[in-house]
Amino acid sequence: MSLDSDVIVDRRRIRRKLTFWRVVAALAAIAAIVTVGVVATPGGRSAFTTSGTIARVQIDGLIRSDNDRVEALERLEKSRAAAVVVHINSPGGTTAGSEQLYDALVRLKAKKPLVVVIEGLAASGGYITAIAADHIVAQQSSLVGSIGVLFQYPNFTELLKDSYAWFRGLVKERRGMDDALLEKVADGRVFTGRQAVDLKLIDQLGDEKTAVAWLVAQKGVKSDLPVRDFKLSPKFGDLTFLRTAASITLDALGLSAIARQVEQAGVVQAVDRLGLDGMLALWHPAATN
Repeated sequence: MSLDSDVIVDRRRIRRKLTFWRVVAALAAIAAIVTVGVVATPGGRSAFTTSGTIARVQIDGLIRSDNDRVEALERLEKSRAAAVVVHINSPGGTTAGSEQLYDALVRLKAKKPLVVVIEGLAASGGYITAIAADHIVAQQSSLVGSIGVLFQYPNFTELLKDSYAWFRGLVKERRGMDDALLEKVADGRVFTGRQAVDLKLIDQLGDEKTAVAWLVAQKGVKSDLPVRDFKLSPKFGDLTFLRTAASITLDALGLSAIARQVEQAGVVQAVDRLGLDGMLALWHPAATN
C-alpha cells in the first residue's frame, strides 16, 4: 500500500471516530439535560395548592387519550383554586382523546367556575374541548369550528356518520343552536373569532382578562385574584429542553430534516403526525398550489 493510500485510510478512520464521539457527546448532553429537567419538574406535576388564585390550564397541539392529563385535572378539582381558565390552541386529534378531555373538563366545571379562551385555534377536537365550558372567549383572529370527524382508513362510512351525528348533537346542545344554524356551521369550515360570535360558536371576543372579568361578573370570583399556571403532566418528549437536545442529536446523525420537524412540533407531536390511530376529529388547512 502506498503512502498516499495510508493517509487516506487514516483520515477516514479519524472522521469515523469524530462522528462517533460527536454522537456520544450529543447523547451525553441529552442525558444531562433530561436529568436537570426531571429534577426541575418532578413527575411533570404541579403542586397547585395555593388558595386565592385562578388556575390557568393550557391545551396545545394534538389531542389524544392521556390518562396523566385526566389525573392532573382531577387534582385540580380537589385543589383550592377559586376558578379555572382553560387556554386552547389545537387543531384537534383523536375523537376518543377529545371526548376524554371534554368529559374531564365537564367534571372539573362541576366543581369550579371554568371559562375557555381560544388563543389561535380550536378546531374539530379542539372545539369539542372548548364547548365543555359554559362561556367561550376568543380573539378576533382566532380560528374556530371545523365541526366534523375524519377517519384514517376507508370503508368506515357508517361509523363516520354515527360519530359526525354525535359531534353535531353535542354542538347543538352545548351551544343552544337550532337546526338551521347548526347546518350553517357544521360543514367542516373554520370561522374567525368575529364570525364565530354571530354564529354562536363562541360567546365573546377578548383574551384572558376578558375571561377573568366574566368569572368575576357571572361566577362571583374575587376581582383581585392572580392567575397562576397549573401544568398538566407533560409527555416526556414534549418538553422544550428535550426538543433542543433531540434536535442536536439528529443533526449530528445527519438527519437535519427530521431535526427541523422536531424543533417545530416536538418529539411526540412529530411521531403523532406520522400515525394517529382510530377515529379523528382533526382539522388541517387545505393544500394550496
